[in-house]
Amino acid sequence: MQHDPENAPLDQRRRAIIDYALKLTLKPQAVTQEDIAGLRDAGLSDSAIHDVAAIVSYFNFVNRMALGLGVEME
Repeated sequence: MQHDPENAPLDQRRRAIIDYALKLTLKPQAVTQEDIAGLRDAGLSDSAIHDVAAIVSYFNFVNRMALGLGVEME
């Protein structure tokens, strides 16, 4: 999964989450209501969708801050 998340064998719920996380990370401007509907179709509640978006966004923020400040990872 770490090396090829787009082709990892996942169930529908995990696939929807990973696809959404990748899109939110790589092309956030391209996220649409269809992406949200896909998460709902995979069984996520609105609260769970919010949590996924918040966690993905937080990790992106922290990583960009660290990289932007030249922080060396341990």
